[in-house]
Amino acid sequence: MIKGLVPLVIAQFLSAFADNAILFTVIAIVLQGGERGEWYIPALQSVFLVAYVTLAPWVGIWADRLPKPQVLIIANLIKTAGGGLLLAGIEPLIAYSLVGAGAALYSPAKYGILPEIADEDQLVKANGWVEGATIAAILLGTVGGARIADQSIPAALFVICGCFLLSTLVSLTLPGLPARRHDGSPAVQQLVTQSRILLKSQRARLVLLGLAMFWAAAATLRVVLVAWAPAVLHTQTATDIAELTLFTAIGIVIGAALAPSWIPLSAIRRTRYAGYAIALMFGLLAASSEPWPARTALLGIGVAGGFFVVPLNAAIQDIGHRGVGAGITVAIQNFFLNAAMLVAVGLYTAAAARGADPVMVLLVMGAIVLVFVARIAVRLPRNLTDT
Repeated sequence: MIKGLVPLVIAQFLSAFADNAILFTVIAIVLQGGERGEWYIPALQSVFLVAYVTLAPWVGIWADRLPKPQVLIIANLIKTAGGGLLLAGIEPLIAYSLVGAGAALYSPAKYGILPEIADEDQLVKANGWVEGATIAAILLGTVGGARIADQSIPAALFVICGCFLLSTLVSLTLPGLPARRHDGSPAVQQLVTQSRILLKSQRARLVLLGLAMFWAAAATLRVVLVAWAPAVLHTQTATDIAELTLFTAIGIVIGAALAPSWIPLSAIRRTRYAGYAIALMFGLLAASSEPWPARTALLGIGVAGGFFVVPLNAAIQDIGHRGVGAGITVAIQNFFLNAAMLVAVGLYTAAAARGADPVMVLLVMGAIVLVFVARIAVRLPRNLTDT
C-alpha cells in the first residue's frame, strides 16, 4: 500500500460523504418547502460551481504553497461552517456557496497530493482508490443524507458537520509533505501563465476537454433527474431521487476499480470507447419509462464514466506534475471543468425556467457527448511522448 494513501482515502470518504449528503439535504429543504420554482435546485448547483470558478486563481497556489494535509484541514473547516449556516436557517444559496468554497480549496490538495505520495507507475492505482472512496461516499451520502433529511433536516446537518470534522481529524495523520515554492506574482496572473504553459501540450488540451465534457454532462444529469424522475417515474421525495443516482455511483465504483488494469496511461486512447458508451446510455435513459430500465441505464453511465474519468485524471496529473506543479494543475483543471459545468447547468436552468422537456434534454446531452468524444479521439496523440 502506498504510504499515506489509507488516511487520505478515509479522509476523502468522510468529506465526500458529507458533500453529497448536504446536497440532498438542501434538496429536501426545497422539496419540503414547496414555494420555490424548478429553477432553484439548478441554481443551488450553480452557486456551488461559481465558488470553484472564482477561486481557481488562488486555491491552486494555496494547495502548493502550504503542505497539502494542512490545506485539507482548512477546507473541511470551511465546509463545516457552511453546514453550520444551514443549521442556523441561513438562505441555502448563501450557505451552500460557502460549502462550495471549501470544496474548491479541498480538491487541488486532494488530487495534488497523489503525485507526491505515488510514483508514475502507482498513480492510476492511487487515483482508482481515491475515486472509489469518493463514489462509495456518494453511494452512502446520497441515499443516507436524503433518508435522514426526509425524517429530520437538523439531524442530517448534525451528521454532515460531524463527518467534516472527523475528516479533519483523520487528515492530521497524513505524512508531512513539503510545500512547493511559487513566485510572488498576482494569483490571476499566475493562473493565466501556468494555464498557457500547460495548454501548450495538445495532449493536455484534449484531456482537459474530455474531462470538462464528462463533468458538464454529469452535473447536468444530476439536476435533470430532479425534474425527469417526477415527470416520468412519478417519484415524490428526495430519497426517491437519491436512490436513482445511487445506480450511477455504483457504476462509477465498478468502472474506477477496473480502469487501472484495463486502461493504463500508455493506452489512454481506449477511453474513447467508454465515452461512446456514455452517449449510448443517455439515449437509453431518455427512452426509459419504468424504474428498472432507468436504473440500468444510470448504472451503465456510471461504469463507462469510471473507465473514462480515472485514466484521464491520472493523465493530466502526470502531465502537470512534470510541468507546472500538481496543485496548480488541479486548480487549472478545476477552473475549466467547473466553468464547463457552470455553463451547462446554467443553460439547463434557463431551459427549465422555460419548461424544457427533460427527456429531450437527455437526448441532446447524449448527442453532445458523442460529438465531443469522436472529436477528441481523432486528435489525441497516440504516443505518451507526443505533445
